[in-house]
Amino acid sequence: MHATTVRLSPGDDLRIALDHAFRSGPCAAFVLQGIGSLSVAMLRYAGRDASTEHRGDLEILTLAGSLSANGPHLHISIADADGRVFGGHVTAGCIVRTTAEIVIASIPGERYTREHDAATGFAELVIRRT
Repeated sequence: MHATTVRLSPGDDLRIALDHAFRSGPCAAFVLQGIGSLSVAMLRYAGRDASTEHRGDLEILTLAGSLSANGPHLHISIADADGRVFGGHVTAGCIVRTTAEIVIASIPGERYTREHDAATGFAELVIRRT
């Protein structure tokens, strides 16, 4: 396993930046941890089709997920200025407020794809040995 750190800047879209950075990177990787802040968080909650928007001074408490050529699968927990915590699936539109510091581990010898799973109805992680 090889770890690298990525820092995103104010105005960056968290999901889109990780997706673009990874497309030219390794075939399989995981976000081990992420911290920082957002001004806008777009979260999709379990069992819902649409994202919910949160605005304000938001702290990233945790960020984790997998990265593949088919796109990222990321989960996040955030706290607002009153300490209320929200968590869910990261969708496009999560805008970095001051910084986002993200540690990514690439997994040599594996390739991740996302393929339709008839049992869940979603594009799920498929792991292939290379």
